[in-house]
Amino acid sequence: MASRNGITYRDAGVDIDAGNELVDRIKPAAKATDRPGTMSGLGGFGALFDLKAAGYSDPILVGATDGVGTKLRIAIDTGELSGVGVDLVAMCVNDLVCQGAEPLFFLDYFATGKLSVDEAATVVEGIAAGCRDSGCALIGGETAEMPGMYAPGDFDLAGFAVGAMERGAALPAPTEPGDVILGLASDGIHSNGFSLVRKIAEVEGLNWADAAPFNDQQTLGEGLLTPTRLYVKPALAAIRAGHVRALAHITGGGLTENLPRVFADGHGAEIDLSTWTPLPEFRWLMEAGGMTAAEALRTLNCGIGMCVVCPADQAEACEALLTAEGETVYRIGHVTAEPGVAYVNDWPAA
Repeated sequence: MASRNGITYRDAGVDIDAGNELVDRIKPAAKATDRPGTMSGLGGFGALFDLKAAGYSDPILVGATDGVGTKLRIAIDTGELSGVGVDLVAMCVNDLVCQGAEPLFFLDYFATGKLSVDEAATVVEGIAAGCRDSGCALIGGETAEMPGMYAPGDFDLAGFAVGAMERGAALPAPTEPGDVILGLASDGIHSNGFSLVRKIAEVEGLNWADAAPFNDQQTLGEGLLTPTRLYVKPALAAIRAGHVRALAHITGGGLTENLPRVFADGHGAEIDLSTWTPLPEFRWLMEAGGMTAAEALRTLNCGIGMCVVCPADQAEACEALLTAEGETVYRIGHVTAEPGVAYVNDWPAA
């Protein structure tokens, strides 16, 4: 029988050796995220976590999954990949803590057409940094090399976080009219609204290497790639102090869509825009895109990345605690007996 030339998996576009090299490269970063409850490292068919060792007696598990969205397009185009791993973690764990849960562990999914070990390692090291800063362990993940599925140089990311709380501790708790809403400052646009951001940059004729219109000390790409802020540790401190009725992560939909998700039926909010100043990047987007304040507030975070709802008599203590934890805190409004979010006054002049 005539023999044929052998075709290897590498000939088909998948490099097993590169995948193994990546696992070895990222093991130290993952190991640095170990926390009580971590039971196994990378490389197995699954990852183990011990809830009892993590300190829980009657735990309820909470899961969250998310991605980075089209912000990833800017990171790939500029080659600035170190922050998108933090974005990936933040988008998941900031949601978990809104349920009252402590993030315990994280898994990532990295998919590409052809694996670049250096690029993938940079991304995963960012994921590990985000996990470490939010107190959860990076205990596993998947790197998928899929020739023909992605354009050269492209990749996609997804993240999966699991947290826990003791039974009966779930948030949100029922809100009451008069409850104070504290806004925690964002670090920038975070990871939502980037399809709009990219469209505005295109209309303005800007490249990512151009000076940022809102900060002449950065390129536009650098200014837009500031990672999503991690609110987990300050939020958990406020929860454990007994100050919190509800938390709202301000992502897609802005304040307008995300705040009502945590209110009791029939409740809404009055938000005073004069209580904080939007970051320069939001003012640029509004001006360049001809956006009304109403449109910006239901699309972007506009400078408020997390909201904390607390009883009026605990607002001062909660604000002091969050400030001590490193947050910039604004008292932006209160819960009302009318559904929806009403805005009063105007943002301060730039």
